[in-house]
Amino acid sequence: MTSRADVVITGMGMVTPVGTSAAEVVAAMCEGRSGLSRPAAGSLLDGSLDVAAFGPPIDPESVLSGPETRVVDRYIVMAMRAAADALADAGVEVGRDVDPYRIGVILSGTGGLATLESQVVTRTRRGRLGVSPYLLPGMLPNMGAARVAIRHGIRGYSSSIATACAAGAQSVGEGLRLLRTGEADVVVCGCSEAPLFPTLADTFGNARALARGWGADPTGASRPFDRRRNGLVLGEGAGVLVLERAEHADARGAAGYAAVLGWGATNDAHHPTTPHPDGEGAAACMRQALADARIEPADVGYVNAHGTSTKLGDLAEAVAIRRVFGTDAPPVSATKAVTGHMLGASGVVESAVSVLALRSGLLPPTHNLDDPDPACDLDHIRKSPRPAPRISHVMSNSFGFGGHNVSLVYGLPGTRLTRAV
Repeated sequence: MTSRADVVITGMGMVTPVGTSAAEVVAAMCEGRSGLSRPAAGSLLDGSLDVAAFGPPIDPESVLSGPETRVVDRYIVMAMRAAADALADAGVEVGRDVDPYRIGVILSGTGGLATLESQVVTRTRRGRLGVSPYLLPGMLPNMGAARVAIRHGIRGYSSSIATACAAGAQSVGEGLRLLRTGEADVVVCGCSEAPLFPTLADTFGNARALARGWGADPTGASRPFDRRRNGLVLGEGAGVLVLERAEHADARGAAGYAAVLGWGATNDAHHPTTPHPDGEGAAACMRQALADARIEPADVGYVNAHGTSTKLGDLAEAVAIRRVFGTDAPPVSATKAVTGHMLGASGVVESAVSVLALRSGLLPPTHNLDDPDPACDLDHIRKSPRPAPRISHVMSNSFGFGGHNVSLVYGLPGTRLTRAV
């Protein structure tokens, strides 16, 4: 057995449809306080979406200054807000607590597609001289990572990952890899997504991926593993975790929320948008994560499912979980029922929720799971939180278009690194 650095989470930051702090988000999930609503009548999204999950307004001037505040994409603003909050939560100041070249940032996302679309419209109306010189720094998918690095003086490894809805979780996994190999002492990992604009909504809708027919009760539109599920609810948000070598955190007197123990990443190699029905790619991913964490399936006390509320996706994931854990699978819940699907950002927010469930011993339920699909036969947590005071490990799953699968395993760190809840 080879030696490797222990890694802990020392900071969390998030922007979601149900809150901007870990406490707010977990409370919403436990109480069933939904972030799903109908687009405002007459808005750009009215007619493209029956229901969506909108994040809170954030003033660009809170994270940027000058003319860029008028042109920067919302995904960058959310990324910068979540990263600043996570670094503050971790108590990390670059240059004081960590060498600028020993801290990295992996911040992923689809990019500023709304900015790109608006500039295409502008060029059509006003000609080539109407195109903003800020287009590229406003829409490129690496600009979330770049802006965070610029604002905080992070000069180490910097990257953005494009694996669709698995991107945020994969960012955490790659951050774990950097810390284990000693290439960094701290890594800011996360994802930000701002997909709520008409063209992207229309492409999801025309692909028949969106929940429809829930206009009278938008809060019931996302219902993972339920018989009545008929599509995902598109949402926006950002999630950032500060990962740190346990030795480094201990030396500066920082406490950890949890240890990042292992991860797995596979591809279904099946279809651009549809998961493989036998679940083998996702199952292999979960097995990799367990092996990397050096634990057995029976050690996992909770799985936060990808659970998007699509017919094929939920079924394939249920099959995969049964393949890995057998008939004695751990309790499962899917928290997208209240946040909607924030694409790649979901995996980071759900990791934070899983960690806080581990810490508190209270597992959030899957809301709207009124009539469980018998084909998705799992130990579903329904209606109210489930006490689980003795669990020691949790798993969070994220699966994306292209067949990308990522699973993450978290556990409680040593007592000297355990931070107060």
